[in-house]
Amino acid sequence: MDTQTIQALIENGLPGALVEVSGADGVHFEARVVSAAFAGKLPLARHRMVYATLGDLMGGAIHALALRTLTPEEAGIGR
Repeated sequence: MDTQTIQALIENGLPGALVEVSGADGVHFEARVVSAAFAGKLPLARHRMVYATLGDLMGGAIHALALRTLTPEEAGIGR
């Protein structure tokens, strides 16, 4: 698994999201996801939204994914 594939999957599943993914070992990754779709949602719900974009890859090809999920306002975008 690579960072570009994970980024593309998240972007496809959350249209309009700004996604940054890092992780050099191929199984442990970190992602920062900024999406207006997160507005009004608790962190757990936001994480589930991201995990849903990755489907069966979570726990398989992607062993671990640390997430930072933000709305555009929380990220300071558009101010």
